[in-house]
Amino acid sequence: MLSLYTAYDLQMDLKEFIKSARKKDKLSVQKLADLSGVPYATIRKFESSGNISLRQFLMLYETVGDLKKVKNLTKSSEPEFKSVEDVLKHA
Repeated sequence: MLSLYTAYDLQMDLKEFIKSARKKDKLSVQKLADLSGVPYATIRKFESSGNISLRQFLMLYETVGDLKKVKNLTKSSEPEFKSVEDVLKHA
């Protein structure tokens, strides 16, 4: 699928999201580190470069956001049909 966004663009957007959420919640980097379990130095590096492991990103996101939103990305976008009537409704 053609997209105007690159993986790098999204990486930078996610970095800014975490940084903005941290500041909105009035959390210092140290407090975010304490709450999330992600080392202080890793958070500082992430906020400057955007580089972090997926697991550590999810740990940060869990602290300042809602992991349910990320989980929803793994769900199929195709409707689940339970009957012939369901199929006909979406035809």
